[in-house]
Amino acid sequence: MRTFSLLKGQPVFETKSGRKIGEVTDLYMSTDGIVKGLLVKKGVFIKQSCFLDIKKVASFGWYGVMIEDENILVKQKESSEYTTAHSLEGMMMLTESGNTLGLLKDVYFQEELGTIVGYEITDGFFSDIIEGKRVIQTRKPLTIGKDAIIVDVNQT
Repeated sequence: MRTFSLLKGQPVFETKSGRKIGEVTDLYMSTDGIVKGLLVKKGVFIKQSCFLDIKKVASFGWYGVMIEDENILVKQKESSEYTTAHSLEGMMMLTESGNTLGLLKDVYFQEELGTIVGYEITDGFFSDIIEGKRVIQTRKPLTIGKDAIIVDVNQT
């Protein structure tokens, strides 16, 4: 299990050459909260954003993401079917009954499966110091809306 904040900025290496291809900049998630892939920035002078399907990752290490071949990266396309972890950070999380849980701080997911297993919630800096951060877990997919994220906490 890993958090998006630990994955962000990690280098992506090609296993057949040992060459650094780029670095992870974001997660792509479906609107029902499944991690579908990674956004990878590649290039030295001219940066290009590419989509890396989560199923095509050879392994996730603590110091890098390993892929078999650079050619599995697909040039990024704008798609309304996916959302990014960066765009969700700081969004209000609400229960289906309308209670506020706090703001989304981080996403916990199983790398190999792309399954999100928890959401780190914050109520602000001082609250985090006094009470600590909370992790919300749910088995039911969440709803990602324009203004809020709705989660069913009764199905934990």
